[in-house]
Amino acid sequence: MRAVLQRVSQARVDIAGETVGQCGPGLMILICAMQGDTEKTAGKLAAKVSKIRIFKDDQGKMNRSISDIGGSALVVSQFTLSADTSRGNRPGFSGAAAPEDGDRLYRHFAACLRDLGIPVETGEFGADMQVSLTNDGPVTIWLDQDNG
Repeated sequence: MRAVLQRVSQARVDIAGETVGQCGPGLMILICAMQGDTEKTAGKLAAKVSKIRIFKDDQGKMNRSISDIGGSALVVSQFTLSADTSRGNRPGFSGAAAPEDGDRLYRHFAACLRDLGIPVETGEFGADMQVSLTNDGPVTIWLDQDNG
């Protein structure tokens, strides 16, 4: 699975002008299930996300996790993270998991974060979404969790 984490002061996802998910201070997480990914992959990535220390401590150093700060997360599926740009100028997305697997693993990832005590809201898999956020820092981290 692939994820882009953005440390945010706020984030929101809208569909057809209606807000379907939002978070306050915490993480905006764009997530893509890749071919061969499993529930185990999603669980490992959720555990990593819950522990990654990208929030400031009292000395201003990135030394705290989303769990440490009591933050929340907005998780949005984004199959374009699977983009292969190695041939020509039009990205290919064949590395992404099939839609039914992608949806299942996206939901499982969000559930794993919830099970770790992180408040989570989500977008809608496969929908045309508008995402807005205020990146805090800015801090943006890319994670790639191996299959299985």
